[in-house]
Amino acid sequence: MNAQTHYDILVIGAGPAGYCAAIRAAQLGFSTAVIDKSKTAGGTCINVGCIPSKALLDSSELFDVAKNVLSAHGVNAGNVSLDLGAMMARKNGVVAALTGGIETLFRANRINFVHGAARFTGPRELAIESAGGTYAITAGRAIVIAAGSAPAGLASVPIDGTTVVDSTAALSFDKVPARLAIVGGGAIGVELGSVWSRLGAKVTIIELMPQLLPGWDGQAARLLARVLNKQGVAVMTGANVEGEEMRGDGMHLAVRWNNMVGDVAADKVLVAVGRRPYTENLGLDKIGIIPDQKTGCIPISKLGMTACDGVYAAGDCVPGPMLAHKAFEEGIAVVETIAGKAGHVDYATIPGVVYTSPEIAFVGATEENLKERGIAFAAGSFPFRANGRASAMGATDGFVKVLSDAATDAVLGVHIVGPVASELVAEAVSVMAFGGSAEDIARTVHAHPTLSEALREAALDVDKRSLHAPPVGKKQ
Repeated sequence: MNAQTHYDILVIGAGPAGYCAAIRAAQLGFSTAVIDKSKTAGGTCINVGCIPSKALLDSSELFDVAKNVLSAHGVNAGNVSLDLGAMMARKNGVVAALTGGIETLFRANRINFVHGAARFTGPRELAIESAGGTYAITAGRAIVIAAGSAPAGLASVPIDGTTVVDSTAALSFDKVPARLAIVGGGAIGVELGSVWSRLGAKVTIIELMPQLLPGWDGQAARLLARVLNKQGVAVMTGANVEGEEMRGDGMHLAVRWNNMVGDVAADKVLVAVGRRPYTENLGLDKIGIIPDQKTGCIPISKLGMTACDGVYAAGDCVPGPMLAHKAFEEGIAVVETIAGKAGHVDYATIPGVVYTSPEIAFVGATEENLKERGIAFAAGSFPFRANGRASAMGATDGFVKVLSDAATDAVLGVHIVGPVASELVAEAVSVMAFGGSAEDIARTVHAHPTLSEALREAALDVDKRSLHAPPVGKKQ
């Protein structure tokens, strides 16, 4: 049992929203405790999400580069072999270092990390179920719900934890599956598909919607599908899994595609159809909070306020994209609001990234969004094949697209498919956050040769004055 049972602020969940909320609360002088069922801090992101998946993406890309790319650079690596156990051990080490780092931050900020399951018994009171028993803990100022999310399931392909798995299990296969079918072509599906394809699996991605990465820029999604196909990943879009059957040679999925039902055989099936907020078993009914029946999200008003006075929510359990960086900002903003400060999240400039090779990133609106809303816009683009640094790197797949308001030239959206797109998009986020224009990017000096020059060239192309765009095949 925890010795202290009363705090100014209690935070349910030690993931991105929760640990950032707790640290900000401590900085503002509040006595704070974080409650989490896991023995380690960091939530899904650090333990079984963002961090371990990126560790495997980086390791698998190095393996692929050593096998298939280095020789073109005059580097002869000899026989390259995979030690999957060592790769997994490195991934686990990265996770352990980062979870330990958060717990160090908790101690440095005098935040109590409580291990147990939290359940509301009143507006500012929780029952904590732990190994040492159940006890009450109370908050004087507020409770922040940052409970995170869990992988969603699919009725037609039930997860059994052995052959049909979720994303958590797909991060820790003990051997490379010969055939991997992935149901869902969102960020999780394409990233884990890339990992296991590079390591030798025959990967098939099955997506219900007409394109990979539904909701993303269509041109970027189509290019990514072509590149993945070149890399050996089979992509089926507009395809519906209607059922599954285990046979002697593995799992067989019945997939309706192009008005026909075909068979996809696999040794492992990853169900990656999104995530659902973790809002069950929190006792929300005790305090008058009713999650949305369809999404499971906790309804909030401005700045994370719930239907119960003194109870706030942030991160994956509230509406919006389930992204760690969105959760960071919401956790901070909620606590600043509790403290009477001007908590703020700029939802219009939250970037999205998929860490395939090439990477794909965006901020703001897509062309499809703008057309649906009847907003007049100008578009400029530039291919990486015409960028000097990309050519030197041998990483020429992709492009940068800049969308600006036809009347004011304000940047409305930026879409990048290419090397380190995850880093390049930050410049676009900054420009949009300050209300900048395509002309602002175009007149900003970018070092040469750099990949960031492609963003400048795309901004120049908004006004059709790109300097280095190839004369034919300008747009991809």
